[in-house]
Amino acid sequence: MSHSSEEETDVTDSELEEYTEECYRSLMKRGIKVELSDGVYRCWYCQGRKKRDYEYKELLQHCSSFGSKNVKQKGRHLALVRYMEEQFNSNRSMSKSTTEAIEAPVGNDSHSSEEETDISDSELEEYTEECYKSLMNVGIKVELSNGVYRCWYCQWRKKRDYKYKELLQHCSSFGSKNVKQKGRHVALVRYMKEQFKANGSMSKSTTEAIEASVGNDSTELFVWPWVGIVANIPVKKMAGGYIGKSGSSLRDKLAALDFNPVSVHPLWNHKGHSGYAVVEFNRDWPGFHNAMMFEKSYESNQKGKRDYFSAKHMGDGLFGWVARDEDFHSNSIVGEHLRKTGNLKSISEIEAECKQKNTKLVTNLTNTIEVKNKRLKEIECKYNETLMSLSEWMSEKDKMHKAYNEEITKMQQKARSQLENILEDHEHINKKIELQSKELAQCEKELEKREAQNEDERRKLDSEKKMNERATSEQKIADENLLRLAEDQKREKENLQARILELQKKIDARQDLELEVESMRWAIQVIGHMGEDRDLELKKKRDALQQDLAEKEQDLKDLESLSQALIIKERKSNDEVQQARKELINVNSILGHAKRKYGKEADSKAMELYSLLDAYVRDACWHPFKIIRGSDEEQDSGDKSSLYGDSLSFYETQSRNTLHVSAVLILKCGTILESVIDEDDKKLKNLKNELGDEVYSAVTIALMEINEYNPSGRMEPDDKDDLVVGASMKFDSALLLDDVTLGSPL
Repeated sequence: MSHSSEEETDVTDSELEEYTEECYRSLMKRGIKVELSDGVYRCWYCQGRKKRDYEYKELLQHCSSFGSKNVKQKGRHLALVRYMEEQFNSNRSMSKSTTEAIEAPVGNDSHSSEEETDISDSELEEYTEECYKSLMNVGIKVELSNGVYRCWYCQWRKKRDYKYKELLQHCSSFGSKNVKQKGRHVALVRYMKEQFKANGSMSKSTTEAIEASVGNDSTELFVWPWVGIVANIPVKKMAGGYIGKSGSSLRDKLAALDFNPVSVHPLWNHKGHSGYAVVEFNRDWPGFHNAMMFEKSYESNQKGKRDYFSAKHMGDGLFGWVARDEDFHSNSIVGEHLRKTGNLKSISEIEAECKQKNTKLVTNLTNTIEVKNKRLKEIECKYNETLMSLSEWMSEKDKMHKAYNEEITKMQQKARSQLENILEDHEHINKKIELQSKELAQCEKELEKREAQNEDERRKLDSEKKMNERATSEQKIADENLLRLAEDQKREKENLQARILELQKKIDARQDLELEVESMRWAIQVIGHMGEDRDLELKKKRDALQQDLAEKEQDLKDLESLSQALIIKERKSNDEVQQARKELINVNSILGHAKRKYGKEADSKAMELYSLLDAYVRDACWHPFKIIRGSDEEQDSGDKSSLYGDSLSFYETQSRNTLHVSAVLILKCGTILESVIDEDDKKLKNLKNELGDEVYSAVTIALMEINEYNPSGRMEPDDKDDLVVGASMKFDSALLLDDVTLGSPL
């Protein structure tokens, strides 16, 4: 168990008692052995401390060291003390060390020969109080059985069990020569009295001991009420008289010795304190017992009445005895006080008074009983009358009860028949309900199946709806792209025609410039051959021609760089146009065919079919086209492109993996060949027969568009080396014709 400080809270006495009881039960359940060896005990609640093994006295002091600030620890250690007490009671005896701890609460004294020291009355009282507290903490059981008591301070003697009277005599047998033993036994007497008060009454043997303490002389006169006399009280002479201890201090001292005085009255005269005091006890037999114990205590210490009157030197000790007829008739201040406050009575007289009181009480009780008997007879008469009326009422009640039972029987029979009918109807209804429940269960199963089917169909419809929406959006985007591409193509054609005219003009200017440059060169050469020194004018003319030639050559270079920049820009714009001209197959036609043919698996089959057709369209090895002659309008446009005569121009481009060759054939007669779908192609025929006209139309449209915008193998054009096709073909052909026609001058 941990010994660390616990967080304490304010608890009431009842909570402390409950906690102590709980700890005590835990100790009893575990059966912990507290006594490790003879005289060595262990506190099991302080395992974490350095010191946890004690002697019995030390363990008691340790258990009582926990105050109210540490309530839980206090409760645990109180439970430990109680547990040790139960262990001792169950064993009916204590170990040697325990007895020694009780015998010597302030030190260990030998029982054979004790070394006594002179101690004062106050020290004796303190020692007696300490022994009493030790007995209360241990909780020793003095009365072993009815009438048999044990002196735990005399374990070493052969005789240690006494009757009550013998134990009192034994406790009063220790005089002033053995002060510590006297203090212990006085504490034992006080402890027994406290036990009697706690139990509420004395045992039969105790009462007999009190009666026997009176002796055989029942005619001896005592002062009534019971009075004790204390003599030789120390006094001091002060101005005006003598002073001594107060009555309250003497009363407390006697109460500490368990004599239970009611009051103590010091006796005063004209000189002051007389050195005497009168002790009053209770007016009953326990009070008489206390008075006799008071007297025997002083007699055992040789401080009794005889010792007082026979002593030559009084000393400092007090003398005490019980007031009798001699004291009552004495001429001293004590006798005067006794005669004023009491009278003389013998034990027999007191007993006679008690008997008289008892007789009077019995007489009163007898009269009361007679009155009660008369009242009882009256009640018996009334009871008999009531009984007669009750018997008549009971007979009527029996008749009514019989009639009631008959009526109840009829009602029960009627109710039973009704219940049988109800049960039959209930069984019939239960059968109907069972049939209906079976039918409902069957309907429920069918509804669950239909619900599952509806859920599947709903999911399919949702997926189809999503695919339709997706296809519609894609188709819409494709249509918008087509419209935008058509507008872009138209705008590009117009731009290209304007650029062609502009380039033709630039080519003419370039040719004129080149001819002029060439003529200037010839002129300069001619002037050079004519001789520079002969004709100064020719020299100047040559210099001017050379200067003009340099300017013309510079203009020619500028035109070439501008032409090159325009060509690069045109190529980039064509690449962007080709990137935007990719076309997908129409998904709606494929999805409609899949729904008609496959039903539930339409989505997956449509995706598979779309992937297959897309692979067909993008396959460069499949070329389902044929060449036919163009229309008249196309011939007119072809005439415009044949500005430099009848020729065949090729424009070749090297891509990453394939060499694409495109050609535009311009015939002299103005006829242009064009590429169209070959309807006799075997693969196209199979597609049309298997998938229908809708899918066939979607595939042919995709093939035509790809062939129009990307005829070079139907692959995605490269960012750097793609072939520019379509409308820009004419412009590129014109550039090639220009390069072939012009060539390099000379």
